[in-house]
Amino acid sequence: MRAIRVSQYGGPEQLKLEEVPRPEPQAGEVLIRVHAVGVLPMEWKLRRGLFQGRMPLTLPYIPGSAIAGGVEQVGPGVETFRVGQAVFGRTSKGGYAEYTTAAIENLALKPEGLSFVDAATISGGATVAFSALFENAKLQAGQRVLIHGAAGGVGLFAVQFARWKGAAEIIATASAQNEAFVRALGAQTVINYAKTRFEDVVHDIDVVLDTIGGETLTRSMQVVKPGGILVSLLEEPSQEEATRLGIRAMSNKPSFPWPSTELLQTIARLMTEEGVKTEIARTFPLHEAAQAHTLSETGHGRGRIVLLIH
Repeated sequence: MRAIRVSQYGGPEQLKLEEVPRPEPQAGEVLIRVHAVGVLPMEWKLRRGLFQGRMPLTLPYIPGSAIAGGVEQVGPGVETFRVGQAVFGRTSKGGYAEYTTAAIENLALKPEGLSFVDAATISGGATVAFSALFENAKLQAGQRVLIHGAAGGVGLFAVQFARWKGAAEIIATASAQNEAFVRALGAQTVINYAKTRFEDVVHDIDVVLDTIGGETLTRSMQVVKPGGILVSLLEEPSQEEATRLGIRAMSNKPSFPWPSTELLQTIARLMTEEGVKTEIARTFPLHEAAQAHTLSETGHGRGRIVLLIH
């Protein structure tokens, strides 16, 4: 089969299209003919070797994890899925390929009303937003929430999930060109981060979702009300500062979760029945994975980038 492989850390040019053996599903796995795979920011960071200390990879490796496709073969003991079914979810075996294997506990059936491209944006985007807001922050109806990077692949889902939950006020940061888009998702207040320092106009927030890190994370701690919570997707907040301010602060980083079938099904239902939608920034064919990574590295796109395989 054809697959993209990385043989050494480096720039996008390290993403090479190669012929490799088709994998065989093991016990508890299925073989998937991949139709679409999401391109996540984590993947270009891994390719550049930024996580060698924490997440060492065995080179060469096939990038990609957020997949959608059809079941081609089932492994020993698998009764949950059948050959021919459309599925989506997460793989640890590499998704930038014509075929991959995945554990059945990280897959769900794709509803007919959901395209393969849209389904490939759920894992790593929607699942991260859902777990951060509801499992980590315990967001409740009537609370005020601030979402940073609201036009991005996690942020766009977070705004919609907060609206669905019944948040009293959804405040979002975005660029000027994405302001109307973020308002349409459900944010009542959109702050142009290039013109306004959010901490000058926002106070007493129940839940902050930080998708940016760095200085944005540090400044965000000032706007959480006593007893409120900040969840960062990128780094561990200062617990000393959180204690001083009387707030809770945590990282969702360790649980960039391998989503359960139940979570995947929940989000698919929200997309097919409750009006939650994704946004596709751009699609690329498999052989243009390097161009997809180059676009992802700019960090200012709206929505998700997806590779089309079959």
